[in-house]
Amino acid sequence: MNLLQLRHSLRVRLLVGTLCWIAASILVAGWGLGALFRQHVTAQFHAELASQLDQLSAQFTRDEQGRPQLTQLPGDPRLTRPYSGYYWQIDQLARGAPAQAGAVGQLRSRSLWDHVLTLPTDVLSDGATHQHRVMGPQGQMLEVAERSLRIAQGPDGPARTFRLITAANQDLMLEPVARFNGMLWLALGVLAAGLMLAAVVQVRVGLAPLRTLRSALAKVRQAETQQLEGAFPAEIMPLIEDFNKVLAQNAEVVARARTHAGNLAHALKTPLSVLANAADAAHRQGPATATLAQLVTDQVAIARQEVDYHLTRAQVAASSRLPGARTELQPVVDGLIRAMHRIHAERQLTLTAGPFAAVLGFRGEAQDLQQMLGNLIDNACKWASHRVEVQARRHAGTLVITVDDDGPGLAADQRDRVMQRGVRTDEQVPGSGLGLAIVDDLARLYGGQVRLADSPLGGLRAVLELPALA
Repeated sequence: MNLLQLRHSLRVRLLVGTLCWIAASILVAGWGLGALFRQHVTAQFHAELASQLDQLSAQFTRDEQGRPQLTQLPGDPRLTRPYSGYYWQIDQLARGAPAQAGAVGQLRSRSLWDHVLTLPTDVLSDGATHQHRVMGPQGQMLEVAERSLRIAQGPDGPARTFRLITAANQDLMLEPVARFNGMLWLALGVLAAGLMLAAVVQVRVGLAPLRTLRSALAKVRQAETQQLEGAFPAEIMPLIEDFNKVLAQNAEVVARARTHAGNLAHALKTPLSVLANAADAAHRQGPATATLAQLVTDQVAIARQEVDYHLTRAQVAASSRLPGARTELQPVVDGLIRAMHRIHAERQLTLTAGPFAAVLGFRGEAQDLQQMLGNLIDNACKWASHRVEVQARRHAGTLVITVDDDGPGLAADQRDRVMQRGVRTDEQVPGSGLGLAIVDDLARLYGGQVRLADSPLGGLRAVLELPALA
């Protein structure tokens, strides 16, 4: 997973986690506050019914004929307005009978108009209070509080049991709860939107250092710098420092690998040279040793090819992934052209290169570019009749270098074959047959490639594609 994918994954996880936490908190808060308010309103509603029942009990008495009466009617104007939703009623109960027996609705509030409340069957002890939910006038669902009172007629008169009832429309309790819940969820929705927006901003700001880190890594990858540079929070500075240490250690390992590769080359070439000289001497001594001498000479040549190939490949494999390496194209090409003028001076070739744009460069080691271009230009000089041209351009982040010659060219069916190690199309031309194979291997190690095509000059064109500087 690269840094961009890591940052995206962290952003998604943080956002999802934060948004889920916000949603859960809002739901819990909404449900809790709604339940508390509903409980409060319900308690207040029943407390008001109980208070009205207490007032009704305090004002209740019997006249001289034993009929129930109130010393003073309740002063709440809602009890006088028909079907207002607030009601009271007094029933006379028969002795020992259930609640609905006796004279129902002997006294009732004017708000009931011509309606009489009918309560469920139950047995009330003196002074006991019960609560019910019954259907009232005009289909209203009522919350009811009832209480039984036993009152005697005069000092020596018989005692009778009465039931006092207060009731109120349930909607008067539910409507405030519904309004409160609507306002509550609207407020919580606005709060949730604000918190979610704040969470998005917080996550974006919190992950901003990763964007900076990604930019710094891109500069290292594009060879603009050798280490991570920039302003980072103190929390991730240990990571930056450790990463820079890894880069420094990597560069040290590459340098050590190059040194070891060079030492190995010298260590192997010396005994190979001794064997080659001994084989030449034995070959001159006569036919008796000529066969052995030729065998030694051939095997030494093969060993040298293998050493050259694998050492070169090992050196580039060690440096091809080294971050921060950058090489300008123009100085390398100019140096190679001067060298080729001296090497092929007797052929009087015309070698031209560029000029190249100043931004053209290779994202890799200079000696690797010299190795690849040197092989291609040298190969072109060997086969050219009069002229070799080197051109370069940048295309879609790739450095495209072309080397053209005006030689005999190469048939299309032979182009893939000459890329193989040790294959030569003409034994008369000096060389080991490793040049194009090495170039192809090195280019691939850098994520590039080399192709052969027809040249506008009439010979062969070698196209080398490598990662370009940004």
